[in-house]
Amino acid sequence: MFFHIKELQYHAKPERPDPVYARKLQEVLGGQFGEITVAMQYLFQGWNVRGDGAAYKDLLMDTATEELAHVEMLATMIARLLDGAPVETLEDAARDPLVAAILGGSNPQHAIVTGLGAAPTDSNGYPWNSRYTIASGNLLADFRANLNAESQGRLQVARLYEMTNDRGVKDMLSWLLARDTMHQNQWMAAICDLESKEGVIVPTTFPKQLEKQEVSHVLFNFSRGEASATGPWAHGPAPDGGVFQYVAKPQPLAPEPHLPPAPPYIFDTPPQVLNMKGPHQPPM
Repeated sequence: MFFHIKELQYHAKPERPDPVYARKLQEVLGGQFGEITVAMQYLFQGWNVRGDGAAYKDLLMDTATEELAHVEMLATMIARLLDGAPVETLEDAARDPLVAAILGGSNPQHAIVTGLGAAPTDSNGYPWNSRYTIASGNLLADFRANLNAESQGRLQVARLYEMTNDRGVKDMLSWLLARDTMHQNQWMAAICDLESKEGVIVPTTFPKQLEKQEVSHVLFNFSRGEASATGPWAHGPAPDGGVFQYVAKPQPLAPEPHLPPAPPYIFDTPPQVLNMKGPHQPPM
C-alpha cells in the first residue's frame, strides 16, 4: 500500500521559465538512468525478494518510494520551467547555433502533447522503456546494477547542474546530487555485506567444478602492446581468492569451424557457387 504525501520532498521551483532547459531535464526524468528507471527498478527488485530478506527488501522499497518523490519533483520543476515561457524564449534559443545544433531548442511536445507538463520520455522525446530496468532475483547482481544506475544518474545530474545559472534549479539538483551520493554509498555497503557472506562472483552458488577453472583467472591480451599487463587484474590475488594470470599471446584452442551446407529448402547460397571463381577474381 502506498500513500501520496502532497508536499514535495524538497523544493522544485525555478527562478524563471526556461523551456530549453526543461527539455534537458527530461533526461534525468525519463531517460535510461533517470528517476523513473531507478524507481521501477527498485520496486520490482523489492517485490521480487523471496524468503527472509526483510532488511534488503525494506532498503529497496524505501529507496524506490523516495525515487517516486524525485519523479514528482522533476515533473513539477519541468512544468514550472514551461509555465509562462514567452514565445521570444523559443525564438532566442533557435538563434543560438549551439542550441540549434545540439538540442534543436525546446521540445514542441511540451506544448502540443503534454500541455506544458513533463512526460515519461528522455530529452529527445524517446518514451521511457522498462527494458532500462534490472530485477534478476539475485540481490548481489541487482545491487551492482543499482550502483551503476546511481553512478550514471549522478553523473548526468552533475552535468545538468553546470548547464544552468538558475538558482532554484541548482538548489533542487544539489539535493538530488546529495541523495545520489547516499544511494551510491548504501548500494556499496549492501554489496560488501552480501560479498562478505557469500563471495563476490555472481552467482555464488554455481558449482565451480563445472566451469573450466584453468581459465577462471586468466587475462588474455587481445590488444596491440601489453599495457593491460600493468594493472592489478593481470597478476597477484583476485577478489575471489584466486590468482590472476596473464597471457601475452593467446592461441586458439579449437580448429577452424566448417559448417555443412544447409538443406536446399533453406535457399542459402548454393555450395557450388561458393567454390566457383567469378569473372572479377584473379586466377590463383
